[in-house]
Parts: sequence; structure tokens; C-alpha cells
Amino acid sequence: MPHSKGFAHRGDVRSSDPVPIGEVVDELLGEDLFARGMPLVRLIKAWPELVGEGLAQATTPVSLEAGILTVQATDGPWGAQARYFTEQMRERADAALGGDAVTAVRIVVKRHP
Repeated sequence: MPHSKGFAHRGDVRSSDPVPIGEVVDELLGEDLFARGMPLVRLIKAWPELVGEGLAQATTPVSLEAGILTVQATDGPWGAQARYFTEQMRERADAALGGDAVTAVRIVVKRHP
């Protein structure tokens, strides 16, 4: 079957031999895209412990890029509440990731259609 022009193709060697799932996961985690997303996944899982149940129900970490943790609030009042606690969020999120990972917290409010 001919390949469509313009599509990128993986350069790795394919095989029909079975591979242990642990090897597949280790390989994926070694790739940059997955490795960058792992700290955010850890924060999402720990969010209720880091900010408390009430605030965790109204806010969600949505990205961590260049040390800036972006947290999305469900509405304006919760956004204002979250802004009040940005330094505590930063400290707790940074500690949860081992330090030197979170330098600032940015609060955004979810837009409703």
C-alpha cells in the first residue's frame, strides 16, 4: 500500500513479536511528550490533598509549562477564591513535585458557551 505524501512515519522497527507491557510503558515515559505531562498528572491526582476538597471541586490544574502552573476555576467567584491562595498552591504543588518545578500559579476562569 503506498504511503500518502505529507504524513510522517515512525522510524522504529515494527515486529509482530509480543512485548511485555512494562517495556512499552517505559519506552513511552522516556519520550519527551509523555515525560513533560507526568508532573501535571501527579498534581491532578493529588489536587484535593493539596488545596482541600472544596477548592479542588471548583479548580483543576490544566498545564505546567516553564514552571507556571495554570489552574482553571469553574467560575468567577471560585477564580477569585483561588487567586487568594495562589502562593499556597504554588508552595504545595512545588513540594509535591519535589521542589523547583512550580515557580508561579496562574488562575483562569472556564468560559461557558
